[in-house]
Amino acid sequence: MKIPQRTSIISGLFVFVWVGLSAVNIQEGGHFTNLKVLPKNMTEEEMDFVMTAIKKQLGVNCYYCHKTEGTGSSERFDFASDEKPEKKIARQMLKMTIKLNKKYFGIKSTIAALYKPMVSCKTCHFGQPVPSLIK
Repeated sequence: MKIPQRTSIISGLFVFVWVGLSAVNIQEGGHFTNLKVLPKNMTEEEMDFVMTAIKKQLGVNCYYCHKTEGTGSSERFDFASDEKPEKKIARQMLKMTIKLNKKYFGIKSTIAALYKPMVSCKTCHFGQPVPSLIK
């Protein structure tokens, strides 16, 4: 019996999403662990939006800030780890941009400052991990 193409595609997407979700570091109760700047009640969709924006604006991938555990096919991100200095710097930069957006542009909430910022990573970074002003 031949499996219809639509079923194969849907099954493939399901597996892809399942693998992606299994790599996310979430505490019991559905909350992310070790959030110090971002709101503790962020949804997965909000977290994905913020992390994707940061990756694009800095021209990096997850490995740049987040530590991994294991090797090969068993490699997983330890998103809660503070071991990498790049993550600590990213937190400082997020605090700065959120503060600037709230103070000077009247953005009221942290989520709004993350979703529609006037000042963001790309303001200084222009798609580079280190701002061109510092080089």
